[in-house]
Amino acid sequence: QVQLVESGGGLVQPGGSLRLSCAASGFTFSSSWMWWVRQAPGKGLEWVSSINAWGSITQYADSVKGRFTISRDNAKNMLYLQMNSLKPEDTALYYCATNSGGTVRGQGTQVTVSS
Repeated sequence: QVQLVESGGGLVQPGGSLRLSCAASGFTFSSSWMWWVRQAPGKGLEWVSSINAWGSITQYADSVKGRFTISRDNAKNMLYLQMNSLKPEDTALYYCATNSGGTVRGQGTQVTVSS
């Protein structure tokens, strides 16, 4: 079955960087759009970024544009999110997701930005 496993979260100071990873299996990763979404404490899901199957099209929420970079390695079935210049408002549980008979998300990885 479809499995997405996120990693790379942690505690970082404002202005710092983190790189999130998502290991995908159980579907044709190289043919699939992928995206990152996040959920801050007490708030709903927020779309962060998307990437097409070949990595040639990337899209970003205005709140992260210029700071975050989405990428993928189809040979390794891996999705990434490089996050720079982190702000306290970036604190959230980050999920990678895809559409495979419906939206599928992993278990998430926690990112906490705090001094």
